[in-house]
Amino acid sequence: MQRFHYFYSQNFFAGIESRKDVFMELAQRHLFKKNCTIFLENDAGDSCFYVASGLVRIFRATASGKESILFIHRPGSMFGLAEVITASPRMVNAQALSPAIIYSIDSKKFNELLEKDYILAGRVISVLGWRLRQLGEQVSTLMNCNVMSRLVRLLIYFASEATPKAARRNTESYPPVCLSQSQIAAMVGSTQPTISGLLQQLQKEGLISVSRMQICILNPVALQYKAETLPQDTL
Repeated sequence: MQRFHYFYSQNFFAGIESRKDVFMELAQRHLFKKNCTIFLENDAGDSCFYVASGLVRIFRATASGKESILFIHRPGSMFGLAEVITASPRMVNAQALSPAIIYSIDSKKFNELLEKDYILAGRVISVLGWRLRQLGEQVSTLMNCNVMSRLVRLLIYFASEATPKAARRNTESYPPVCLSQSQIAAMVGSTQPTISGLLQQLQKEGLISVSRMQICILNPVALQYKAETLPQDTL
């Protein structure tokens, strides 16, 4: 099963829980409502964030308003690290996809922690390196797979995330979060009208059902087969 990096779920403090305690003592707690903006592109990169609960999307927007989702952070994830390390403005936007509890720490305090703790500094370098590799793979996927192929693979990932054994048991499953067609389009590098048409096609084939913003994967096995037999050329 292809792993989509969009739903970033690695626990930043896994194996170094004592560092989390220190971080939380220095951090500030924030409650964000659904769709609330956390920061915008070109804002000062003067803090980084830890997701305690909820979902956060990291995205870029063009002058025409088209968005491209880079990551969706889940509980346990840290974001805003690159700007703190490089002392640079935000290059992306961050928005709460659901009600979220997030802890922030300013760059001065965080960099002081890194100077004192090489293990924590190593974790930051490892996470940033992993994300850079995943963004490279995302570019490759956008260049070498057509939109239907990218959409089907994302839906399969949804099925595996919602119910890990869904594909094996061929049971119905739902994505871990309700996403609009525009947000799905931003994840696979397409447009909302194109995604709407492709979802209708998959629904007619009996692979999924669509009700408002909720997608149900009806037949994971058949969807997996479709992914394996679709042409890989770019539309």
